[in-house]
Amino acid sequence: MPDLSFQIEGAKAVQYAVGPLLGFDLRVSNTGAERVHTVALRCQIQIEVTRRRYGPADQERLADLFGEPQRWGQTLHNMTWTQTSAVVPGFIGETRVELQAPCTFDFNVAAVKYFHGLQDGEIPLCFQFSGTVFYESANGSLQVAPIPWDKEALFRLPVSAWKDMMDLYYPNTAWLCLRRDVFERLYQYKVLMGTPTWEQVLESLLQGVEEEVHR
Repeated sequence: MPDLSFQIEGAKAVQYAVGPLLGFDLRVSNTGAERVHTVALRCQIQIEVTRRRYGPADQERLADLFGEPQRWGQTLHNMTWTQTSAVVPGFIGETRVELQAPCTFDFNVAAVKYFHGLQDGEIPLCFQFSGTVFYESANGSLQVAPIPWDKEALFRLPVSAWKDMMDLYYPNTAWLCLRRDVFERLYQYKVLMGTPTWEQVLESLLQGVEEEVHR
């Protein structure tokens, strides 16, 4: 039976997709001599937030997610980022495939808050694999076997790769999801004031708040 191992060797933005995608360069190896016909691969990606250091600027920007730094001993914990899948074509020995991870820029999602809060460095990720491998036995018959749940691969994603992807799909833009009743109030304000753009609406409201703060 094949004994598969997995290694992530790089990551970059997938261009011309409908939505933002990060493509991970995945090497799949089989230590056995069997011919692998195909692999139906599933993957869950975890962010191992405890496996990197955070400077004062990171701590300030991540306060919305983890609270005050003195509480991070209780609040800092690993989180699930996303799940994805891929079909690995037939191979002998080893092969490479692009594992595409769907991304969002919704700041209600904890992973987005985390990525956005980091200025530089790397994001420690753990890829947890499962699925099914179809292979050819010694007598030439087609066999099926599950991928063990302990198959993992670690990768440190450069923060710059995330930022480059979001700049590609949302240049000079960020997304903010609002409760519908809050949106309706904001829309009424926009109409009442005759403000042409949403940016000007928010700038007007923020200016009023800043003036109150500095009084």
